[in-house]
Amino acid sequence: MFSSKSSKSQNRIDSLIGAGTRIEGTVIFAGGLRVDGEIKGDVHAGEGESGTLVVSEQARIEGEIHVAHLVVNGTVVGPVHATELIELQPRSRVSGDVHYTSLEMHLGAIVEGRLAHIRAGADAKPVELKLAKSN
Repeated sequence: MFSSKSSKSQNRIDSLIGAGTRIEGTVIFAGGLRVDGEIKGDVHAGEGESGTLVVSEQARIEGEIHVAHLVVNGTVVGPVHATELIELQPRSRVSGDVHYTSLEMHLGAIVEGRLAHIRAGADAKPVELKLAKSN
């Protein structure tokens, strides 16, 4: 009866790229997409869409990602832009800058790049992480 746009993560998966499948080129999707295979190219939610991308443990994406919600437990090589939430699960490996509004990073996740928080109406500012030296 009433509809409202929710910023909640999409729980339904509309499309699947199965294990053993390799796609070369740009992938544009609507709703939820789960990747168990390999993509060599950019991955984007459709214009005006609040897409959710799930990258499983055995999956690999080489390219730029632009989505609202992103859950990674596999490998991503390239910059990542998540306008709502990014969840980096324990086996995730990201080689590239991560631009996020909200970030959840589990123990074991690896990011080889910069973390840049996105604020509404502001430019992304990278977060520099440094290890403390123990004496």
